[in-house]
Amino acid sequence: MRLALALLPLIALAACDKPAEKPEAQPGVVANISDRTEQAQDAPPQINATMPMEPSPPPPASGPIPAALQGRWTGVTDKCGDRAADLELNILPDQLVFHESVGTVEAVTSGADGQLSVGATFTGEGQSWSRTLTLRPAADGSRLTIINDGTAVTRKRC
Repeated sequence: MRLALALLPLIALAACDKPAEKPEAQPGVVANISDRTEQAQDAPPQINATMPMEPSPPPPASGPIPAALQGRWTGVTDKCGDRAADLELNILPDQLVFHESVGTVEAVTSGADGQLSVGATFTGEGQSWSRTLTLRPAADGSRLTIINDGTAVTRKRC
């Protein structure tokens, strides 16, 4: 009896190695892969798949700061050319260069009475921030008032 039990797994394995006598007995099963070819179908994208995106359009171009405001400015009581003056400001077409910070202009919007709204990203003293400043020039162009968070500072042209 022990011999029969020991041979039972071998007999079962031997039965698995026999080829099917009638291939038609198992419909839908392909014995030879090259006998059956199918066209590959495009699979739908996976939920978390990375999909190529079209590039986003560039942001609308903002004009530079007008030439009438460009140049050196300083505090009303400061001497022109004093690079150590706290209120020294150099206005370039695309930058506002203050005594201890530099703002890169991102947007310039014209307002009433020649007033400008200038959005810029600033860096200085190891920090970065964004701010929108209001630039209000005097009618004769000799003075410029800059409003920052409700605080107004007037400078003279150098």
